[in-house]
Amino acid sequence: MLRIAIPNKGTLSAPATQMLREAGYRQRTDPKDLVCRDEPNDVEFFYLRPRDIATYVGSGDLDLGITGRDLLIDAGSPAEEVLDLNFGGATFRFAAPPETITSPDEIGGRRIATAYPGVVERHLTERGLKADVVRLDGAVENAVRLGVADVVADVVETGATLRQAGLVIIGEPILRSSAVLIRRVGAPTNNQKAEQLLRRLHGVLVARRYVMLAYDVRADLLDRATALTPGIESPTISPLHREGWVAVQAMVLRNDVHQIMDELYDLGARAILVTAIDACRL
Repeated sequence: MLRIAIPNKGTLSAPATQMLREAGYRQRTDPKDLVCRDEPNDVEFFYLRPRDIATYVGSGDLDLGITGRDLLIDAGSPAEEVLDLNFGGATFRFAAPPETITSPDEIGGRRIATAYPGVVERHLTERGLKADVVRLDGAVENAVRLGVADVVADVVETGATLRQAGLVIIGEPILRSSAVLIRRVGAPTNNQKAEQLLRRLHGVLVARRYVMLAYDVRADLLDRATALTPGIESPTISPLHREGWVAVQAMVLRNDVHQIMDELYDLGARAILVTAIDACRL
Protein backbone atom coordinates (compact mmCIF):
# COMPACT_ATOMS: atom_id res chain seq x y z
CA MET A 1 0.00 0.00 0.00
CA LEU A 2 1.30 3.44 -0.97
CA ARG A 3 1.81 5.69 2.08
CA ILE A 4 1.41 9.44 1.53
CA ALA A 5 1.82 12.38 3.92
CA ILE A 6 -0.67 15.25 3.74
CA PRO A 7 -0.61 18.56 5.69
CA ASN A 8 -3.02 18.25 8.61
CA LYS A 9 -3.60 22.01 8.92
CA GLY A 10 -2.48 25.37 7.60
CA THR A 11 -2.80 26.98 4.17
CA LEU A 12 -1.71 23.83 2.32
CA SER A 13 -4.12 21.41 3.98
CA ALA A 14 -7.47 22.15 2.30
CA PRO A 15 -6.06 22.65 -1.24
CA ALA A 16 -4.05 19.42 -0.98
CA THR A 17 -7.12 17.48 0.13
CA GLN A 18 -9.24 19.02 -2.64
CA MET A 19 -6.66 18.19 -5.29
CA LEU A 20 -6.47 14.58 -4.18
CA ARG A 21 -10.27 14.31 -4.28
CA GLU A 22 -10.23 15.68 -7.83
CA ALA A 23 -7.64 13.01 -8.63
CA GLY A 24 -10.05 10.30 -7.48
CA TYR A 25 -8.70 9.56 -3.99
CA ARG A 26 -10.72 9.19 -0.82
CA GLN A 27 -9.94 11.75 1.89
CA ARG A 28 -10.81 12.09 5.56
CA THR A 29 -14.21 13.55 6.45
CA ASP A 30 -13.31 14.36 10.06
CA PRO A 31 -10.44 16.88 10.47
CA LYS A 32 -9.43 15.06 13.67
CA ASP A 33 -8.62 11.85 11.79
CA LEU A 34 -4.88 11.24 11.45
CA VAL A 35 -5.06 8.41 8.91
CA CYS A 36 -7.34 7.67 5.94
CA ARG A 37 -7.20 4.39 4.02
CA ASP A 38 -8.34 4.36 0.41
CA GLU A 39 -8.68 0.63 -0.18
CA PRO A 40 -9.81 0.73 -3.85
CA ASN A 41 -6.71 2.75 -4.80
CA ASP A 42 -4.43 0.87 -2.38
CA VAL A 43 -3.29 4.13 -0.74
CA GLU A 44 -3.02 5.23 2.89
CA PHE A 45 -2.90 8.94 3.76
CA PHE A 46 -1.26 10.28 6.93
CA TYR A 47 -2.14 13.80 8.10
CA LEU A 48 0.95 15.38 9.63
CA ARG A 49 2.41 18.75 10.57
CA PRO A 50 3.58 20.38 7.31
CA ARG A 51 7.07 20.92 8.76
CA ASP A 52 7.45 17.21 9.54
CA ILE A 53 6.44 15.79 6.17
CA ALA A 54 9.85 16.14 4.45
CA THR A 55 11.46 14.35 7.41
CA TYR A 56 9.11 11.34 7.21
CA VAL A 57 9.45 11.09 3.43
CA GLY A 58 13.23 11.58 3.49
CA SER A 59 13.63 8.79 6.06
CA GLY A 60 11.65 6.39 3.87
CA ASP A 61 8.93 5.87 6.48
CA LEU A 62 6.43 7.31 3.99
CA ASP A 63 6.60 7.00 0.21
CA LEU A 64 5.41 10.43 -0.89
CA GLY A 65 4.24 13.68 0.63
CA ILE A 66 2.74 17.05 -0.14
CA THR A 67 4.42 20.02 1.50
CA GLY A 68 5.81 23.44 0.65
CA ARG A 69 9.03 23.86 -1.30
CA ASP A 70 10.18 26.16 1.51
CA LEU A 71 9.53 23.48 4.14
CA LEU A 72 11.31 20.86 2.04
CA ILE A 73 14.44 23.03 1.79
CA ASP A 74 14.25 24.11 5.42
CA ALA A 75 14.08 20.51 6.66
CA GLY A 76 17.38 19.57 5.04
CA SER A 77 15.95 16.08 4.60
CA PRO A 78 17.06 13.71 1.79
CA ALA A 79 13.79 14.25 -0.08
CA GLU A 80 13.28 15.80 -3.50
CA GLU A 81 10.58 17.63 -5.42
CA VAL A 82 8.70 15.51 -7.96
CA LEU A 83 5.88 17.80 -9.12
CA ASP A 84 4.93 21.45 -8.55
CA LEU A 85 1.25 21.40 -7.55
CA ASN A 86 0.68 25.08 -8.31
CA PHE A 87 -1.00 26.21 -5.10
CA GLY A 88 0.13 27.65 -1.78
CA GLY A 89 2.44 30.21 -3.38
CA ALA A 90 4.81 32.19 -1.15
CA THR A 91 7.70 34.58 -1.79
CA PHE A 92 10.65 34.91 0.62
CA ARG A 93 12.61 38.15 0.83
CA PHE A 94 15.17 39.95 2.94
CA ALA A 95 14.14 43.20 4.66
CA ALA A 96 15.99 45.75 6.79
CA PRO A 97 15.60 49.35 8.03
CA PRO A 98 15.81 51.92 5.20
CA GLU A 99 19.31 52.91 4.03
CA THR A 100 21.07 50.39 6.29
CA ILE A 101 21.48 47.75 3.58
CA THR A 102 21.04 48.47 -0.12
CA SER A 103 22.06 45.13 -1.66
CA PRO A 104 21.82 41.45 -0.68
CA ASP A 105 25.61 41.29 -1.00
CA GLU A 106 25.84 43.52 2.10
CA ILE A 107 24.05 40.94 4.25
CA GLY A 108 27.26 39.01 4.91
CA GLY A 109 28.35 39.25 8.54
CA ARG A 110 24.95 40.49 9.72
CA ARG A 111 22.43 38.89 12.04
CA ILE A 112 19.44 37.51 10.11
CA ALA A 113 16.22 36.58 11.91
CA THR A 114 13.96 34.05 10.21
CA ALA A 115 11.55 31.18 10.80
CA TYR A 116 13.21 29.34 7.90
CA PRO A 117 16.93 29.04 8.70
CA GLY A 118 17.46 26.23 6.20
CA VAL A 119 16.15 28.38 3.34
CA VAL A 120 18.31 31.34 4.35
CA GLU A 121 21.45 29.27 4.92
CA ARG A 122 21.12 27.63 1.50
CA HIS A 123 20.73 31.05 -0.12
CA LEU A 124 23.79 32.38 1.70
CA THR A 125 25.84 29.35 0.67
CA GLU A 126 24.84 29.79 -2.97
CA ARG A 127 26.02 33.41 -2.83
CA GLY A 128 29.20 32.63 -0.91
CA LEU A 129 28.10 34.72 2.08
CA LYS A 130 28.34 34.06 5.81
CA ALA A 131 25.98 35.47 8.41
CA ASP A 132 24.59 34.74 11.86
CA VAL A 133 21.16 33.18 11.29
CA VAL A 134 18.81 33.59 14.26
CA ARG A 135 15.86 31.19 14.27
CA LEU A 136 12.50 32.54 15.44
CA ASP A 137 9.13 30.80 15.32
CA GLY A 138 7.21 33.85 14.14
CA ALA A 139 6.77 37.63 14.12
CA VAL A 140 10.29 38.02 12.75
CA GLU A 141 9.51 41.56 11.55
CA ASN A 142 9.95 42.75 15.16
CA ALA A 143 13.43 41.24 15.49
CA VAL A 144 15.27 44.33 14.25
CA ARG A 145 13.33 46.73 16.47
CA LEU A 146 14.01 44.52 19.49
CA GLY A 147 17.73 44.34 18.72
CA VAL A 148 17.77 40.61 17.97
CA ALA A 149 18.83 41.00 14.34
CA ASP A 150 19.97 43.44 11.67
CA VAL A 151 17.98 41.83 8.85
CA VAL A 152 14.88 39.64 8.59
CA ALA A 153 14.00 36.98 6.02
CA ASP A 154 10.33 36.14 5.78
CA VAL A 155 7.34 35.46 3.54
CA VAL A 156 6.25 38.68 1.85
CA GLU A 157 2.86 39.20 0.20
CA THR A 158 2.10 42.92 -0.01
CA GLY A 159 4.94 44.11 2.24
CA ALA A 160 2.51 46.00 4.49
CA THR A 161 3.58 44.17 7.67
CA LEU A 162 7.24 44.92 6.97
CA ARG A 163 6.51 48.61 6.34
CA GLN A 164 4.60 48.83 9.62
CA ALA A 165 7.72 47.49 11.34
CA GLY A 166 9.86 50.14 9.63
CA LEU A 167 11.52 47.76 7.17
CA VAL A 168 12.03 47.79 3.40
CA ILE A 169 12.58 44.88 1.01
CA ILE A 170 16.13 44.21 -0.16
CA GLY A 171 16.89 42.82 -3.59
CA GLU A 172 15.23 39.96 -5.44
CA PRO A 173 13.29 37.13 -3.76
CA ILE A 174 15.27 34.52 -1.83
CA LEU A 175 12.82 31.83 -2.91
CA ARG A 176 9.50 31.42 -4.67
CA SER A 177 7.70 28.58 -2.97
CA SER A 178 4.56 26.55 -3.67
CA ALA A 179 3.10 23.18 -2.72
CA VAL A 180 5.07 20.26 -4.16
CA LEU A 181 4.86 16.48 -4.26
CA ILE A 182 8.04 15.00 -2.78
CA ARG A 183 9.75 11.60 -2.48
CA ARG A 184 12.91 10.26 -0.90
CA VAL A 185 16.11 10.88 -2.87
CA GLY A 186 17.06 7.62 -4.54
CA ALA A 187 13.61 6.06 -4.14
CA PRO A 188 12.64 3.57 -6.88
CA THR A 189 10.92 5.29 -9.79
CA ASN A 190 9.09 2.19 -11.03
CA ASN A 191 6.47 2.12 -8.26
CA GLN A 192 3.20 1.69 -10.20
CA LYS A 193 0.99 3.22 -7.50
CA ALA A 194 3.29 6.23 -7.19
CA GLU A 195 3.36 6.69 -10.95
CA GLN A 196 -0.44 6.44 -11.03
CA LEU A 197 -0.70 9.17 -8.40
CA LEU A 198 1.71 11.35 -10.38
CA ARG A 199 -0.33 10.90 -13.58
CA ARG A 200 -3.56 11.70 -11.78
CA LEU A 201 -2.19 14.86 -10.18
CA HIS A 202 -0.72 15.97 -13.49
CA GLY A 203 -4.14 15.36 -15.04
CA VAL A 204 -5.76 17.61 -12.43
CA LEU A 205 -3.22 20.35 -13.12
CA VAL A 206 -3.93 20.17 -16.85
CA ALA A 207 -7.70 20.10 -16.29
CA ARG A 208 -7.45 23.24 -14.17
CA ARG A 209 -5.48 25.08 -16.85
CA TYR A 210 -7.49 24.04 -19.90
CA VAL A 211 -11.08 23.94 -21.12
CA MET A 212 -12.63 22.14 -24.09
CA LEU A 213 -13.69 24.50 -26.86
CA ALA A 214 -16.14 23.33 -29.55
CA TYR A 215 -17.38 25.27 -32.57
CA ASP A 216 -18.71 24.98 -36.13
CA VAL A 217 -16.91 26.64 -39.03
CA ARG A 218 -16.93 26.61 -42.83
CA ALA A 219 -14.44 24.12 -44.28
CA ASP A 220 -12.70 26.82 -46.30
CA LEU A 221 -11.91 28.67 -43.02
CA LEU A 222 -10.71 25.56 -41.18
CA ASP A 223 -6.98 26.25 -41.47
CA ARG A 224 -7.36 29.75 -40.06
CA ALA A 225 -9.64 28.50 -37.27
CA THR A 226 -7.39 25.65 -36.19
CA ALA A 227 -4.42 28.01 -36.15
CA LEU A 228 -6.26 29.65 -33.24
CA THR A 229 -7.11 26.28 -31.63
CA PRO A 230 -4.29 23.80 -32.34
CA GLY A 231 -5.17 21.73 -29.27
CA ILE A 232 -2.72 19.64 -27.26
CA GLU A 233 -1.78 17.35 -30.13
CA SER A 234 -4.28 18.37 -32.81
CA PRO A 235 -7.96 19.37 -32.90
CA THR A 236 -10.77 16.88 -33.49
CA ILE A 237 -12.60 17.66 -36.74
CA SER A 238 -15.89 16.10 -37.83
CA PRO A 239 -18.05 16.83 -40.91
CA LEU A 240 -21.46 18.37 -40.31
CA HIS A 241 -24.68 17.44 -42.11
CA ARG A 242 -24.65 21.00 -43.44
CA GLU A 243 -22.51 20.85 -46.56
CA GLY A 244 -19.25 22.74 -46.44
CA TRP A 245 -19.16 23.00 -42.63
CA VAL A 246 -17.21 21.07 -39.98
CA ALA A 247 -17.31 20.76 -36.20
CA VAL A 248 -14.08 21.33 -34.28
CA GLN A 249 -13.08 20.41 -30.73
CA ALA A 250 -9.82 21.42 -29.07
CA MET A 251 -8.37 22.04 -25.62
CA VAL A 252 -7.38 25.68 -25.06
CA LEU A 253 -5.92 27.54 -22.11
CA ARG A 254 -8.64 28.68 -19.72
CA ASN A 255 -7.11 32.16 -19.42
CA ASP A 256 -7.16 32.65 -23.21
CA VAL A 257 -10.55 31.17 -24.01
CA HIS A 258 -12.60 34.39 -24.29
CA GLN A 259 -10.08 36.05 -26.58
CA ILE A 260 -10.04 32.93 -28.77
CA MET A 261 -13.86 32.81 -28.85
CA ASP A 262 -13.98 36.43 -30.00
CA GLU A 263 -11.46 35.77 -32.76
CA LEU A 264 -13.30 32.64 -33.91
CA TYR A 265 -16.60 34.52 -34.04
CA ASP A 266 -15.03 37.34 -36.07
CA LEU A 267 -13.63 34.69 -38.42
CA GLY A 268 -17.10 33.25 -38.99
CA ALA A 269 -17.27 30.33 -36.57
CA ARG A 270 -20.61 29.73 -34.85
CA ALA A 271 -22.08 27.58 -32.06
CA ILE A 272 -18.95 28.25 -29.99
CA LEU A 273 -19.21 26.36 -26.70
CA VAL A 274 -16.87 25.97 -23.71
CA THR A 275 -16.89 22.93 -21.42
CA ALA A 276 -14.92 22.52 -18.20
CA ILE A 277 -12.55 19.56 -17.92
CA ASP A 278 -12.81 17.63 -14.65
CA ALA A 279 -9.90 15.29 -15.30
CA CYS A 280 -7.70 14.10 -18.13
CA ARG A 281 -4.78 11.87 -19.10
CA LEU A 282 -2.40 13.13 -21.75
